[in-house]
Amino acid sequence: MTPTTSAAIDIVSTRALIAANPDVLLVDVRTPGEYESAHIAGSINLPLDQVDAHLQHIVAAAGGTMVIVCQSGNRAGQCQTRLAAAGTTGATVMTGGMNAWIAAGAPVVRGHQRWSLERQVRLAAGGIVLAAVVASIWLPAARYVAGLIGAGLTFAALTDTCAMGMMLSKLPYNRPRNSTDAGHAVARLRDRAAR
Repeated sequence: MTPTTSAAIDIVSTRALIAANPDVLLVDVRTPGEYESAHIAGSINLPLDQVDAHLQHIVAAAGGTMVIVCQSGNRAGQCQTRLAAAGTTGATVMTGGMNAWIAAGAPVVRGHQRWSLERQVRLAAGGIVLAAVVASIWLPAARYVAGLIGAGLTFAALTDTCAMGMMLSKLPYNRPRNSTDAGHAVARLRDRAAR
């Protein structure tokens, strides 16, 4: 059984923690495109799909307080579980993610605006289902495509994963050319661990 942890911190407490301790490690596990749209100043962008490859660096840098951030809290929770399995139990998830941070009027660094991964998944899934239903007028078997998408979304909800989201995160739209890459984030983690 995989170890899990449920340490979480709300927006008000996160802001107070950052103000009181500038050495708080903020790890943003969203895609580079989402990070570029809006992120918390001083955060490190290490997309969730890169976390496993760099676990040793994250664990080494986790000597102090670590707050994990994503869009809504789901991916941050997945990262926290992976870190707990690697032996880091001090990582905390910012509840509500960037959605809650922005809704609370907290300061963000804004760049080129892009759609969040969750919004992209809703568009892709909805578009495929709509196209399949319309196509089923002429090709009745197309309704099975809509059923497969529904089954995939149900599976995603039950397992707290999203294969469509992982595929969409690989698109060039979600990996802008001038974004912070994982190598830069790992270098910052190494610098932090050396302190």
